[in-house]
Amino acid sequence: MKFIDEFRDGELAQTLAGKISALVEPFRRYSFMEFCGGHTHAISRYGLSDLLPDSVRLVHGPGCPVCVLPIGRVDMAINLALQQQVILCTYGDTLRVPASDGLSLMKAKARGGDIRMVYSTLDALQIARDNPQREVVFFAIGFETTTPPTALAIQQAQREQLGNFSVLCCHVLTPAAIGTILESPEVRQWGSVPIDGFIGPAHVSTVIGSRPYEFFAEEYRKPVVIAGFEPLDVMQAILMLVRQVNEGRAEVENEFSRAVTREGNLKAQDRVAEVFELRREFEWRGLSVVPYSALRIRRNYAQFDAERRFKLDYRSVPDNKACECGAILRGVKRPQDCKIFGTVCTPENPVGSCMVSSEGACAAHYSYGRFRETGQVSV
Repeated sequence: MKFIDEFRDGELAQTLAGKISALVEPFRRYSFMEFCGGHTHAISRYGLSDLLPDSVRLVHGPGCPVCVLPIGRVDMAINLALQQQVILCTYGDTLRVPASDGLSLMKAKARGGDIRMVYSTLDALQIARDNPQREVVFFAIGFETTTPPTALAIQQAQREQLGNFSVLCCHVLTPAAIGTILESPEVRQWGSVPIDGFIGPAHVSTVIGSRPYEFFAEEYRKPVVIAGFEPLDVMQAILMLVRQVNEGRAEVENEFSRAVTREGNLKAQDRVAEVFELRREFEWRGLSVVPYSALRIRRNYAQFDAERRFKLDYRSVPDNKACECGAILRGVKRPQDCKIFGTVCTPENPVGSCMVSSEGACAAHYSYGRFRETGQVSV
């Protein structure tokens, strides 16, 4: 296959669905968690769940970096913009994540904060160059995919001696989150959410490779199939997972071999290791505090660490009591199980983080699946 439309071929999808249906064993149920938000979006957008037999269930995981960003971290960014009067730069989806006191970065901007959406770390560096008399902070979020560009930006700022540039680092790590899910009593084999295998993330794996997932296959006996984001990628990954479960295997397989290798991008890994080190602990929305699951800036680059520069202290803030994002991110509940889904909480007025990004489970279900159960056509 060479072109994107080939990975969206409806007839091929039906063929894969037929193979899955023929392969599933009678009286057996299969639960697979797609960790990446890109997979969640693809599953909802293309209606892949409708192609699967009833015995195969897809469980949404905490694979959207915007969704797992805790309120306290957004509060820190808002403090920088409103109290410290910095120019705060960040990616677009981050602007709408709900924070304390009914605020978000977007609403803080309306209150006078100089908050700017950027498309890359290069944009933030240029803003720092153009405003030498102002402090410029890049609010860095994301998994291993977006971490190398942040590392490169910090190194470039050091080379240029950009004294007015710093980074509020909130980069988190995929393997630590998978481990936390597997250790949670809610998702163990005897719990309420059995997990038989994982659809491994695509973009993350282009950076870290497939090697880090081998531990989960060996230690927890859970198969992992790394898959691309197109519908046929996901369907093929499900077929491979069903086959592994039936055969009693627990291995890491790479469906996304056109972009992912076992070793990953070694140059990107080296840059990240030069600039960042592990945090002892970090709070995830929905997963609570996860040990060694995030990165912080090394002392060699301390001058570009906004937490050190502005002496920021993190304060944990609980989610809205009516919001079920925490349970949805752990795979314990579905978006439609939340009482405020689609009424009080919508993409235009998100109460929970899962409704913010198009990769969030609630936003994806709102856009593509919320009418399916009532027999209406999805919009």
